[in-house]
Amino acid sequence: MEIEVIKLKKNVGKTDTYIRYAIGVVLLVLAVLWQWWLVFPALVSFVTGYFGMCGLYRLVGINTCKIKE
Repeated sequence: MEIEVIKLKKNVGKTDTYIRYAIGVVLLVLAVLWQWWLVFPALVSFVTGYFGMCGLYRLVGINTCKIKE
């Protein structure tokens, strides 16, 4: 029995990653000060920045990563 491994290609570039981290920090601060549910989009922003893969970018066909895998 073979197990297929899905390879996730990076599609988030370095500048885009920094922007995602900045948005995550802003949302996290707003979550602490204003609405607690803003923690969830902050986490999504951090995770997509950290792993360098965005599902929405993949659906639309956007790739801001300059490194070819």
